[in-house]
Amino acid sequence: MSDLDALQARLGYDFQDEALLRLALTHPSVAHEQGTVVQHNQRLEFLGDAVLELVLTRVLYERFPAFGEGPLTKARAQLVNRRTLAEQGKRLGLGQHLVLSRGEELNRGRERPSTLADAFEALVGAIFMDGGFPEAERFLLSQFRDVFGELDVIPNLENPKGELQEVLQANSPQSPQYQLVAVTGPDHDRLFECAVFYRGEELGRGTGKSKKEAESRAACHALISLRERRAK
Repeated sequence: MSDLDALQARLGYDFQDEALLRLALTHPSVAHEQGTVVQHNQRLEFLGDAVLELVLTRVLYERFPAFGEGPLTKARAQLVNRRTLAEQGKRLGLGQHLVLSRGEELNRGRERPSTLADAFEALVGAIFMDGGFPEAERFLLSQFRDVFGELDVIPNLENPKGELQEVLQANSPQSPQYQLVAVTGPDHDRLFECAVFYRGEELGRGTGKSKKEAESRAACHALISLRERRAK
């Protein structure tokens, strides 16, 4: 099995035109070093960025009907930020397959987050060109599901507990109350479940690797539930 075969196995996608995959992995430094016209991945990166935004915009639009443009825009920005894309590239092992100039190689370009993020976007563009939108969408949803789960909670809220308190206290000075419901798993890998109550009513539940994370996710679910009620 060649290196590119191994990469395609990790991607879960086999290119009909493997030249597109090679192009997605070719860093612009190669053209600069050779001083000649050499195709590199910047155009595919440009294309992949647009495909990525469209796929995630559609997912957020369909899964969170109670949220308006502002929160959805923030959620999309968090999902496609450079750090997240670099982590995707690193997780897929794109760095080891990159075609770099000698100078970029010496400067540890294979590990540079910006280079990995660009390569991931270029890869999305290459899949789109090779297999069309359905294949690009399938690939992206599988990759982001591994990182963000099923996206059952909108990921843009920086302080969901604070936002929930602000929403509730618009009508009453009473604060929401958080309760630890369950703790499962071994000591080194605990999973916490918390519920949030307001005036004796449970508004939402959430799980996380810490009590703080579980409370935040419970607050997110509560916000979604409240917005859905108001939308009816």
